[in-house]
Order: sequence, then structure tokens, then C-alpha cells
Amino acid sequence: MAVNLKLALMSLAFLVAFNAINHAQAAVFDVTTHGAKPGADMTAALTSAWKDACAAAGKNQVVVPKGIFKLGPVTLAGPCKGPIEFHNQGTIQAPADPSKFQDFWIQFLHVDGFTLSGGGTFDGQGQTAWKSNVCPNNLNSCGVLAANLKFSFVTNAVVTDITSLNSKYFHIILLGCKGMQMEKLTITAPADSANTDGIHIGRSSGITITDIKIGTGDDCISLGDGSQDITITKVACGPGHGISIGSLGRYKNEEPVSGITVTGCTITNAQNGVRIKTWPGSPSAGSASGMHFEDITMTNVDNPILIDQGYCPHGQCKAQAPSTIKISDVSFKNIRGSTSNIEAVKLACSKSIPCEKVKLQDIDLKFTGSGEAKTICENVNPTISGTHNPPGCTGAPAAKVPA
Repeated sequence: MAVNLKLALMSLAFLVAFNAINHAQAAVFDVTTHGAKPGADMTAALTSAWKDACAAAGKNQVVVPKGIFKLGPVTLAGPCKGPIEFHNQGTIQAPADPSKFQDFWIQFLHVDGFTLSGGGTFDGQGQTAWKSNVCPNNLNSCGVLAANLKFSFVTNAVVTDITSLNSKYFHIILLGCKGMQMEKLTITAPADSANTDGIHIGRSSGITITDIKIGTGDDCISLGDGSQDITITKVACGPGHGISIGSLGRYKNEEPVSGITVTGCTITNAQNGVRIKTWPGSPSAGSASGMHFEDITMTNVDNPILIDQGYCPHGQCKAQAPSTIKISDVSFKNIRGSTSNIEAVKLACSKSIPCEKVKLQDIDLKFTGSGEAKTICENVNPTISGTHNPPGCTGAPAAKVPA
């Protein structure tokens, strides 16, 4: 016993010493020492601080202290010589004019071992952009609008304890990322702010999203093509358009979607709950498989459970041609709550490639209107078990749902 205690104490002492050494090696690059001043533009100062921190060996931290700082479009690029952290304690504001941007406001590019933290706010000041956004009515006339934060080819990263406010477009975009953990975030925009998806993921893998509050004018979370091994837990979504896989099938040669798990979430006052959406008339074949939704509570949600393979916002597609995206291995388990739509469960699959291996288990969705809720199934024969309210498939055509 004495030997074991001695070894335990030695191990503890080693860990304390190691952490102390590691902490001592960390260097802080405060933007105010690079010329940033509260209330003024800090683009040059942040760029300088990042460049110096990225070029330094060891673990380094770029710090924005408390206060309000202005920031223009910026790319903070790697690779860096060691792990790097962007620690924002303040409120960083984007220019309100949407013409000042490309498709992002702040981009992190080719960074490995990255952390974004600090408890601060990224304010996209998107009110002017929302007024000029014609995308909801005419996809072919969409201009370029900026996401608050874009992570491009970032690996082994943690994004924690920040707020994204009033983005001009999507709040957070992940493109080509691997091994990222996102937690304890707040993402906010008005319910009528078009295309302000909370988190959009594309062609990324090994992403964990947990303990996040999202209320926007579009999808709380949307997963595009190439999303693989994505875990979403304890997300509070609403208002917004729910948690969506897709839309898929709009473009040629999209990559498969697989390994999606959504558990322990709440969705409140939203247009949709959990949904999979694919475009009709897809230019090339694709697939989405291994998608599982479990332990989700809905409150006043229009479309709690939805597969929509005729997704055609504002009639801007070849709706007469069926989707060529193959959907398989999908489960909806222990989903409960209330809906304002009599068609509480809608599984509208492609008539050319029917959905396969779809399971419904322990569904309890109460319709708040008059009459009895329905489960609508098209081109799918789901396995149904446990409690099921509304009852089994009616086989009737599903009504058209909003985009």
C-alpha cells in the first residue's frame, strides 16, 4: 500500500510539474500590444499578433481583451509551429456593409492544434445584409454574403465558450475539417434573418457538437455533402429550421454522408425538427446512410420528423424528376413532444430510389390542433416498434413542406 501511495504521489507531482512547464512555455500575444485600441479597427493588429504567435515555437495564445473592437475581413492562416489559441474576451464587430466581404468575415485556414475560446462575442452586424438577401426567393441571383466564422481545413481543434451574433449569412462553416470539438457556444440571430444557419458542415469528419444554444432564421445545424462521423448532443435549437442533413443532390459529384448521430437535443418553436432533405433532379447519384436521431424533445415544431426528397425551395428546381440520392440505415427513436402540423411524421422518399432500412421506435408527438396526427410514408416501408403516436404509415401523399 505504501509503495502504491508513493507511486501515486510521484505521478501526481510529475503531472503538476509537467503542466507548470507547459504553462510556462505558453506565450501571450495581446492585440493591444500590437496596436489595437478599443472602439477602433484592429485588423492590422490582429494580423500582426497572429503572425508572430504562429511563427513562435511552443503553445501560443492570441488574446483580444475585454472591450469593443472593430475588425474587417481577415484570414488567420497556418500551418503554425505549435498549438495556437485565439482567446477572445471582448466583442468584435464586423463592418455592417455586406459589400466589404467575400464569403467569410473571419477565416481560420490550414491550422492544426487550434483552440478558439474566451467567452467573447463575434458580432456580424448582419441587419443590412438580411434586407438585401434575395436568396430565399431567387437562388440564381444570390450574391456573396459573409459567414461570421469559417474553418477551412482545420484539424484537431476545440471551439468553446464563444458567442456568434447576427451573422450576415451562416454563422459558422466547417469545410474540410477533421477532429474538431465544438462546445458551450451561443449562436443567435432573429427568426426572420434569412440563411443564418447556426453551424454548417461540409466535407468534414470526426466532428463533435455538444452543449450549444442556437436560435436563428434557418437551420440550427446543417450537414452538407461529405459530412462523416458527426456527433451532435445536447443542442437547444429554436427558433429556426431544426437540425438538417442536407440539402443534398443539388450539385454534381457530391461526396457521401454517413455516420451521423443526433441525441439528447431539444427543438422549440421551429419550422422543422430533425430532417433529411435532398433535391429532385439531382445531376449525379449520391448517398446518405447511417443517420440516427434519438432522445429528442420537440415543442411546437411544424415538421418534427421529416425526410423530404423533393426539396425544392420556391419552385427553383426540376421537381418532376426524382432525387437520385440513396437514403438508407436511418432511425428515429424516442422522439416526443408537440407539433402544430397534423402530418407529424413525413417520410417522403424518392420514387426512383426508395429509402431502405428506416426505423421508427417510441415516437410520441401530440398534435395541438383538432383531429388526429398522421404518419405519411412515400416510397418507404419503415420498421415500426414501441409506442407510436401518430400511428403507422397511411401511405397517402405527403403535403409540400416549406423550404
